Amino acid sequence: MHIEELRDYCISKAAVTEETPFGPDTLVFKLMGKVFLLVGLDQVDELRFNVKCDPEYAIELREKHEHTVIPGYHMNKKHWNTVYANRQLADKELYKLVDHSYALILASLPKALRDTIPAS
Repeated sequence: MHIEELRDYCISKAAVTEETPFGPDTLVFKLMGKVFLLVGLDQVDELRFNVKCDPEYAIELREKHEHTVIPGYHMNKKHWNTVYANRQLADKELYKLVDHSYALILASLPKALRDTIPAS
């Protein structure tokens, strides 16, 4: 997986915006203003990104894929993972982690906001 593929996947999701609120080197994807993925734009050799994760599932992933999934770098380590692409997980599995993060944010939105987002 390359950063362009990750970006294309994220922005293809309903109601997603991309921003650089932390400076020009970090691309942030949001759903209705809430962050679901962060990725450094300077990553050429080793792509990694941060995604939100259910706390129990986060622990399971870290134990099962210790060289690929680690506690979120500069994030709340209970709710965020840093995931390395092109290691133990196939792209299909990486996209599932992006989907999981997006779904957590979607579920956290008030119903009135959720109802305005087209089904993916």
